[in-house]
This record gives sequence, C-alpha cells and structure tokens, in this order.
Amino acid sequence: MNTTIPIRTTQVTPALWSPVDRLAALRQDMDRLWELTYSGRGSAAPAAWSPAVDLYDEAERLVAKIELPGLCRENMTVNYQDGVLTVSGERLPDYPEGKEADCYRAERASGKFSRDMALPVPVQADKIQAAYKDGVLTVLMPKSEDAKPHKVEVSVS
Repeated sequence: MNTTIPIRTTQVTPALWSPVDRLAALRQDMDRLWELTYSGRGSAAPAAWSPAVDLYDEAERLVAKIELPGLCRENMTVNYQDGVLTVSGERLPDYPEGKEADCYRAERASGKFSRDMALPVPVQADKIQAAYKDGVLTVLMPKSEDAKPHKVEVSVS
C-alpha cells in the first residue's frame, strides 16, 4: 500500500496570491494529510467515522438531523438518557469481508459509529420521535414545559 503523502506544488505570481488564499491552501493540505494519516487509506488502521449532525431549536421542540446514507433501520439505534441523545449504528461495506484488496477506491466510510449530543434544554423523553427518510434520520424532541418559553406579564405599581 502506498503511504506517500502528495504535496501540492503550485507556481503562482505573488501579486495574485493573497494571505487568505495561502491559508485556504494550507488548510486543504492539512486536511489531506490528516485524511491520509488517520482515515485508514494511508495505513492499516481501520477508519472511524462520524455522521454529520444538525441540532436546532424550534419553539416547542428540539430537532436533530443526522446524515446516515446507506444505512438500514436495523443498523441504527437512538437512545435518550439524562439529557443526552445518543445515535449509534454501523454502516457495512458494499464488498465482502476479505475482498478489500480488490477494491480500487474506497472513500465511503464504513464501520461502527456513535454520536452523543448533550441537549441544551430538558425534553419529554416519552414523546421523542425518530423517522428515517432519504438517508437522513430526524429526531423530534418536545421540550418539557419548564424549558418552553413563557410570557411573563409585567405589572405596574
């Protein structure tokens, strides 16, 4: 397996090369180095992966959207305990185990994952709902009454 790290060499006129462009290029190089070093593609170590998550607040509930393309419902678990939402599961590779050497390119991460999200407000655990559609897991978590906004009347004395 080739573990050589490609280094970008670009000849650019200094007048056209801003400090922001230099930082962006450095970041790309560092991302590529990190990916090759720790993704399993440049070493024998298996790749760990973590799905992208959006967690946002709607007036009456919290909503979590987790990208899980290619997973079947049986390979994912959603748990809530003590203010923490945990989504875990496993994405299996498309090729049979032991046939990795026959794969010419493997950029889609596979394996087990787990995401823990500490929720910013209390939710009603018995009313949490989860739905999976088009590769996105959506978890709806109604806020507890104490966490919902309350209008307070101000009296004039």
